[in-house]
Amino acid sequence: MSTQSRWSISARASVIRTLTRAIMYGRTTAATWERPALLGLLVATAVLYLWNLTASGYANSFYSAAVQAGSVNWEAFFYGSSDAANSITVDKPPASLWFMALSVRVFGLSSFSILLPEVLMGIATVALVYAIVRRHFSARAALLAGGVLALTPVAALMFRFNNPDALLVLLMTLAVFFTLRGIESGKVRWILWAGAVVGFGFLTKQLQAFLIVPVLVAAYLWMSQRRLGTRILHLLGALGTLVLSAGWWVAIVELVPASMRPFIGGSQSNSFLELTFGYNGLGRITGDETGSVGGGGGTGGNWGSTGILRLFEGEIGGQITWLLPAALIVMVAGFALLWKTPRTDGKRAVLFLFSGWLLVTAVAFSFMAGIFHAYYTVALAPPLAGVVAVGASLLWSRRAEFWARIIASATVLLTALWSFALLSEASTWLPWLKWLVLAVCVIAAALLLLPNRGRMLTAATIAATLVGALMAPTAYTLQTVSTAHTGSIVTAGPTVSGAMGGGRRGGFGGPGAPGGTPPGGTPPGGNAGSQALPTGGMGGGMGGLLGGGSASSAVTALLSTDAADYTWVAAAVGSNNAAGYQLASGDPVMALGGFNGSDPSPTLAEFTTLVAAGKIHYFVGSGSFGQSRGGSSEASDIAAWVAAHFAAQTVDGVTVYDLSA
Repeated sequence: MSTQSRWSISARASVIRTLTRAIMYGRTTAATWERPALLGLLVATAVLYLWNLTASGYANSFYSAAVQAGSVNWEAFFYGSSDAANSITVDKPPASLWFMALSVRVFGLSSFSILLPEVLMGIATVALVYAIVRRHFSARAALLAGGVLALTPVAALMFRFNNPDALLVLLMTLAVFFTLRGIESGKVRWILWAGAVVGFGFLTKQLQAFLIVPVLVAAYLWMSQRRLGTRILHLLGALGTLVLSAGWWVAIVELVPASMRPFIGGSQSNSFLELTFGYNGLGRITGDETGSVGGGGGTGGNWGSTGILRLFEGEIGGQITWLLPAALIVMVAGFALLWKTPRTDGKRAVLFLFSGWLLVTAVAFSFMAGIFHAYYTVALAPPLAGVVAVGASLLWSRRAEFWARIIASATVLLTALWSFALLSEASTWLPWLKWLVLAVCVIAAALLLLPNRGRMLTAATIAATLVGALMAPTAYTLQTVSTAHTGSIVTAGPTVSGAMGGGRRGGFGGPGAPGGTPPGGTPPGGNAGSQALPTGGMGGGMGGLLGGGSASSAVTALLSTDAADYTWVAAAVGSNNAAGYQLASGDPVMALGGFNGSDPSPTLAEFTTLVAAGKIHYFVGSGSFGQSRGGSSEASDIAAWVAAHFAAQTVDGVTVYDLSA
């Protein structure tokens, strides 16, 4: 073996040792088996999340089109534009797009290069949850926390999908880690870093990142070893880093003249602040979202009824709640066991941080009356895993006492009954599984009641408990990674009764819906219908709104004709409709009206001016909502103007207007 090869192997080994040593840092010396076990957890997570990764194609084509645009144009990269000609942005800040666009710049445009950053974020989140638990609990508890997170169905879905949630969850977990370090050490740098990553979370998914702030503040104020005045000063410093981390981009966008940047998608006044506090802010709580397609009325509208049981109902339960009843029980037991510990106790800090995150987020999701999707619950996955592992560890440490064994046994039985209920919702999928879960959990519950136990009985008890509790969510997770998911609304696991869109996976378009397949040999789009729009265009459900389509080779060839002579090779109503054609052709396609087709971008006057200047080649008649819940009617007006002034032609079932004629 050459010296260079030996050095390379040695360097890689050194990096692995350094990383695992940093993750495993805790109060006790690591056992010889701990590093291989941690490495095994991370490798298993990587295999699970990488398995069948490209089956989803472009996944959410709305974001994939923006990634494609950002990979070829730095201005589009900075603003998060839907197209490289910078007509309009996506309806979120661009942070998550930056990672994917950089990956595409390195590896080229493909499903793998778009989704790889999400997988890496998932692995990093598992490692962080392990590290947080390990600082004050055993390696076994930390492994349990990481394993529960990796096997949570909605985590397996979103850490393999190109929505912003993967980065948001990673950043929130990192903020918890930094806050815990600040509580332990009293050093201000850790709490400053916590503020910075929360601010970057704002640039990922706006106000949702702030749900964790009250928990971090309360934990630091209560448990830090520094004096109260110092704690307050540290938190004020963290507020400063939060504002700087989030505000620099916002300031640039708001200060740059509107004529010199793309329109802010999702807003009605071309303002990122309006988007923040309206459509993506208070509107999500109250349901008053101008230009939205659902929510409203204070009841959740199209997104299900609000209330304390929301997370347990329909398809939402199977995403995240398998261990939620158990988590609530062991959470209470854990706080009871730690009640008399010192204020600065690290174990209670870990439990408080995870519990607060879990409860605050769960309450917000339960009662928000605006747009709500089942996959949002991925934000509950890390705190749920942490609470389960920490609470179970504390309860197990008191197993010699009868009351602890009673609680543990009852918790396992409750988990079995809830798993049975969730599996019954998917009545045609593995009908025998619920009975097997019930049987194993009954055995585990009985074993947990036994007092004195030897090594073999202890091992059997732990094995039966883990298998019984994790069997059902693991099965859901394996089904999730073996299934393609495309469109804007996706859910983990098999079809269940009461699911949106008839229970089809991959959103309204289903797992095989158009929109997820990279260009080349893709089927033509179907006739989706419209409101005040020309007929023809792509599928994707709800008028092509929620899932982009794929363009046939004939349509792609048409759009590519003389593409260099035009700023936009085509325009289409709705970002998802435009995304399918843009991903197929590789050239900018203008998304009229943004995601919902209800943004005033461009106006009819602006569009006619661009057409007269020869900037747009084709108009593609694709179905979408156009004006929605008080939003702008400009997109519908443009479509009507095109139909009145240009001749239509049909190519593979798609209605196209040549605006250069």
